[in-house]
Amino acid sequence: MDNNTKTNWNIDPAHSEINFKVKHMMISTVTGSFESFEGNVKAENPDFKNANFSFTAKIDSINTNNKDRDAHLKGDDFFGSEKFPELTFKSKLFDGSKMIGNLTIKGTTKEVPLDVAYNGTVVDPYGQTKAGFEIEGQINRKDFGLAWSAVTEAGNVVVSDKIKLIASLQFVKQ
Repeated sequence: MDNNTKTNWNIDPAHSEINFKVKHMMISTVTGSFESFEGNVKAENPDFKNANFSFTAKIDSINTNNKDRDAHLKGDDFFGSEKFPELTFKSKLFDGSKMIGNLTIKGTTKEVPLDVAYNGTVVDPYGQTKAGFEIEGQINRKDFGLAWSAVTEAGNVVVSDKIKLIASLQFVKQ
């Protein structure tokens, strides 16, 4: 299809969040976020079905409200941000509620399924057309080479392999 028939939407970082949650010691959950990111949607349809979503987050912008933990996450045990400064996502399929796409972290690309709630499109007080989405999914961090592991004396795993991804995204029509 001719690319000129697609509407271009860019992420509005002031009204978007990219978060992740991981069990710590299997008794509590740590929440983190990426504070520097950009994203884009190219859509033919007003309901965004079959739209192409792409997204990039800067690893150095990771924030878990703990500087030592953030430094550990940026290091080679986890994201290796010096060599791999970004994570990326590109959708392959979007049917309106389910999205499948390629997630690349630390040089490894895997296909991941995501649940998507399209919250609608509105015109804001400044005349900009905005579309909102809630996106959730789960990955295994070890699939992407984030393999650091430790066990407590009691035998509890310090960091779960399962990472929950939660994104609340607002896009601005260009």
